[in-house]
Amino acid sequence: MAQIIDGKLVSKKILENLSDEILFLAQKPCLAVIIVGNDSASKIYVNLKKKKALELGIESIVVEMPETVSQEELLEKIEQLNNDKKVNAILVQLPLPQHIDTKIILEKITPLKDVDCFHPYNTGHIAAGTKPYVYPCTPKGIIRLLEYYNIPVEGKHAVVIGRSNIVGRPLAQMLLNENATVTICHSRTKNLEEITKTADILISAVGQRNLIKANMVKDDVVVIDVGMNRTEDNKLCGDVDFYNVEKKASFITPVPGGVGPMTICSLMQNTFDLYKLQNKNQVT
Repeated sequence: MAQIIDGKLVSKKILENLSDEILFLAQKPCLAVIIVGNDSASKIYVNLKKKKALELGIESIVVEMPETVSQEELLEKIEQLNNDKKVNAILVQLPLPQHIDTKIILEKITPLKDVDCFHPYNTGHIAAGTKPYVYPCTPKGIIRLLEYYNIPVEGKHAVVIGRSNIVGRPLAQMLLNENATVTICHSRTKNLEEITKTADILISAVGQRNLIKANMVKDDVVVIDVGMNRTEDNKLCGDVDFYNVEKKASFITPVPGGVGPMTICSLMQNTFDLYKLQNKNQVT
């Protein structure tokens, strides 16, 4: 039976230390979040981020813009925040309306305030094996979990299912930088089961319930479930058939309570890290 990787526990410890550091700052870090439209899920995520920031002593600015906002108006707002010395970190809540080019918007955020690590400057550093200003939140949270539970990465075969710019691609590069042997699988991958059976560390970030079943993994595999799905009775679940895979794995993350808490934890840590970079002469 697998040991549960407890994201709530790990994030709580990290955020307690972070709160202690922020407590003694004369000027508090500031996170600006832009939300466009009235998507209910986006509003829930933004409120969670704001609540967590306030708990830690991080100032939070939420900029609400209508669904009909033009791309030019959104770019102007980002430019204002780029130039606002009080704002240390900028996040644009996704998804954006179809009439707005997400790539152009994300590239408008100055790399030194790019709290999600979506700007090509930061993603390029990860791809090159050098250090970005900050690492993307979910991949960073996953790496922290592996470190906390002393799960070795170097020399291991890590299989990442999913190639999104938010999780799959940057995580694969970060694991490669940790000297793992990395395989990326996606919707066009053939014989998925044959590949997942070879994984020492299996990470699924697809959003497909029960994608990973017990017959697809080897004994003692480490399973990281990034999926966010719903059961028939509307309960949150991941990509992994948890009940059956848990019997074969050595470590496994639950959903909820695994990767999710680490994502928002990393967002808060990134906000503080960007604050320190922008105020390096004042912060030791």
